[in-house]
Amino acid sequence: MTQDPTQGMSRASAPTPSPGASAAAVIPPFSNHLPVRIRFGDGVAVELPEVIASHVARRVVVMVDDGLEEHNPGVAAAIERLGEADIEMERFAKPPGEPTTDLVDAATEVLQRAAPRVVVAIGGGSVIDTAKAARLCAESRTSFQAWLDSDRRFPAPGVALVAVPTTAGTGSEVSGGAVITHPDRARKIGIADATLRAQHALVDPLLTHSVPAAMTAYTGVDALAQAIAGMIAKVRTPIGDGIALEAIRMIGRSLPVAFENGENAAARSEMACGSLMAGLTMNISDCTAEHSLAQAIGGLFKLPHGLTIGLVLAETVERERHHVPAILERVADALAVPDDGTGDGSRTVRGIRDLLARLQFPVLGAVGVSEEHLDALTDIAQEDFFHTQSPVAWSRDELRAAFTAALAETERAR
Repeated sequence: MTQDPTQGMSRASAPTPSPGASAAAVIPPFSNHLPVRIRFGDGVAVELPEVIASHVARRVVVMVDDGLEEHNPGVAAAIERLGEADIEMERFAKPPGEPTTDLVDAATEVLQRAAPRVVVAIGGGSVIDTAKAARLCAESRTSFQAWLDSDRRFPAPGVALVAVPTTAGTGSEVSGGAVITHPDRARKIGIADATLRAQHALVDPLLTHSVPAAMTAYTGVDALAQAIAGMIAKVRTPIGDGIALEAIRMIGRSLPVAFENGENAAARSEMACGSLMAGLTMNISDCTAEHSLAQAIGGLFKLPHGLTIGLVLAETVERERHHVPAILERVADALAVPDDGTGDGSRTVRGIRDLLARLQFPVLGAVGVSEEHLDALTDIAQEDFFHTQSPVAWSRDELRAAFTAALAETERAR
């Protein structure tokens, strides 16, 4: 089973009261500690030298998406500033695609050889996840597979990690989790611990302006799903709820605008901030069944994470609304879905479907999934941890029914 991705993070220590209760209830105890130093705003990426200097570091490893500088002026400027600061750099160019076990091992070798004081990860969530896993393996002096086969200790990091996201979606810059693909097993493996978190997150909306429309949609829907899941997970807290609702509000109104016009500075800024807040929500609370289904699809078909989330998001929320209708009514309000008087959470499902249609999001059958794959996907999803964090754990029949419903969608209709 996938490891609990919130181990060592903020957790509610007792079940939350019934979400549908109309009367106030005693709030159960919870804890909260997310010690990532965040700098947000247009242009903050060029403050990299200052952040590195705070660690008295002269040697760094920069992990960056291969070729990113060529079409992202903000990334080029940030790396150029490092050179001007006379900081010794070793670069690791991450090839396209999801991070794999082999890629983590290659990055680990670079870290072991260079022995930096700071690791800088610039790019999408896959680069940041690679850096997290490689730092863990370098400090554990092991390969990623050997670490998985061990007792999975998480040493306190001696090397600082600075995360500079160039997409608005995963929230990996503030999370303590990483998802790595095991290509031989066709599985996505989630690891998590508070020690995996970056020490600094530089969230610069300017770096997201060059993201293509489809990737804007995929990553944005991932962020939205994290925020919604943080509202309905059984370990939700009032702090997480507050951050989640604001993230949902910003993402719901800005994602279609950023998709349609990537140069809209206001939309890109709101998406970057909404994604950051969704990442915080995920750590304060948790993800739920949408991640179990999505990771099954992504591992079997080697698809981007955000894409797979959107393929099943409406179907998973449709099931959840029968257990937490009152919470999903709050989500619908944050999405600005008009009140229809139903009070059963169906407005959120309608809002998600409408958003997916505006984003011209693919359907499950369009990515190669067919009826013959449903049993395998269901088996993989059932082994995953996340669906156990839903308000009520999913049965195998429910998991298969959600896959079946998603496969029945032939187009995104508004």
